[in-house]
Amino acid sequence: MASQKAIDNAHRLRYIRALERFHRGIVSYLSTTTDLSKEGYDKKIQNSLKVLQKVEEIALYKGDLQDLQKLVKKIISYEDSDKDVQDIKDEILYETNQLDKTKNARRYKKDKYSNSKYEEWE
Repeated sequence: MASQKAIDNAHRLRYIRALERFHRGIVSYLSTTTDLSKEGYDKKIQNSLKVLQKVEEIALYKGDLQDLQKLVKKIISYEDSDKDVQDIKDEILYETNQLDKTKNARRYKKDKYSNSKYEEWE
């Protein structure tokens, strides 16, 4: 039988994947739609929410996952706002970009002074 920890892990992963899928869907919709409208945005959120609501919300402790969770909640909160859809798009894409930046900053470490490490060999 699967341990409780394995089950919790599976639930956590399912929730994270649902968050990522929801986020990716909204971002691609905002990036690719030519005639963007508030009604279209609201409808897209309703459809994307169906997937997200199938999994239970789980507390996340990792920084970028918490940021993703906050961003998804913000995206959903825009559905009820009377903000212009272009402003919503700009904000979401900006925050998505910031999120990607923080993820990539950890992944790639630039050697700032790459030449200096060879100087002692001369």
